[in-house]
Amino acid sequence: MSYLLNALALLLDLAFDAVVTLLLLRVAAEACRADFHNPLSQFVYRYTNPVLAPIRRVLPNWRRINLAALLLAWLAMLVKRLLLFALLGVMPHPLGLIVLALAELLDFVLLFYLVLIFGWSLLSMFSVDRRHPLLQLAGSIVAPLLRPLHGKLIAGQIDFAPMVVMIVLLLARLLIAAPLLDLGARLAMGS
Repeated sequence: MSYLLNALALLLDLAFDAVVTLLLLRVAAEACRADFHNPLSQFVYRYTNPVLAPIRRVLPNWRRINLAALLLAWLAMLVKRLLLFALLGVMPHPLGLIVLALAELLDFVLLFYLVLIFGWSLLSMFSVDRRHPLLQLAGSIVAPLLRPLHGKLIAGQIDFAPMVVMIVLLLARLLIAAPLLDLGARLAMGS
């Protein structure tokens, strides 16, 4: 791949990953009932609602999971992968493309939570304002993952629950997402 194609692939990755991140923030904030008055929650709602509102009329939420946002995130991964294949001049098999986009979304969700938990735990170690919008939103999103281990893995004054959850997320990326990515890539290439 030439340097120009590498640069285009990077820009495509960044653009589509930003869109998927925004959609995943919407899904996670709704699922954990994050404070709507938080400026970051309002930002996410303001920029995702014009696209999601028409789709939500056809595809409503399931419990507290925003299925429309998940569908759009998957479609964004699908279009991104299709464009990356087009840059290479390859036409992928449709079933492989579908599986690959689903696997990439799963991997992205796991990485999203991994980064969010790491950042939240790092920020909580320092004396920052607990009312900061970023810390509040991140705390409300990671709380459901940390709740089962809350108070059970404390040594001294250090809570090891975030580290255990991050290890589980890393193992899920290695044992679930990576084989699905390989399967999708093999199916997309027709082998």
